[in-house]
Amino acid sequence: MEKYIYKGKNEEEILTKALEELGVKKEEIIYKTGEEKGGLFQGKKTVLEIVKLEDVAALGKNILEELLRGFGIKGNVERKIRDTHISYQIHSDKNNILIGKRGKILDAIQTFMKQSINSQVGIFVNIIIDIEDYKEKQNYYLIRDVKKIAREVTLSKVPVKLDPMNSYERRIVHNALTKFEYIDSESVGEEPNRCVVIKYKEKEN
Repeated sequence: MEKYIYKGKNEEEILTKALEELGVKKEEIIYKTGEEKGGLFQGKKTVLEIVKLEDVAALGKNILEELLRGFGIKGNVERKIRDTHISYQIHSDKNNILIGKRGKILDAIQTFMKQSINSQVGIFVNIIIDIEDYKEKQNYYLIRDVKKIAREVTLSKVPVKLDPMNSYERRIVHNALTKFEYIDSESVGEEPNRCVVIKYKEKEN
């Protein structure tokens, strides 16, 4: 996987030049910005390290396919890029094994993928892995349940502390509750026991 390095004085100008030369749009890349010290009579230079999302997606697909072979499981991996997120859908003959109890194995696969890609790319990448839409279905039930709890809290005004969740699930909960006028939510505790508290809030005048 190739990394592209561009240097100059102004980040915006460097990025414009890089996109033109690479023939891509801004949403098709990820990059990080750094600085390089100049010489005795030169100022600092801005340095952009750029990677194409398509190249990162291909790397991730190869990692997942190797992982499946390591498990001795036949399957295929589909990849999709949307809004700088890379999502992978795994189809196999052993979905239950790959998902694990309460999705524990799937979560472990996603953590492994993030660490593998971030260590090779050196730039943070948003990655989501699903197996036969397992997470999508779980997210649907999670959103349905927290909205029900929010309606109960609105009536009782008694806060409810949810079970521990990972950061991805907590984000889903917070987003699901943004339109509840009398509800506030916050994450409390330390990993891996960090959880969301749903509580009543008075309407602002």
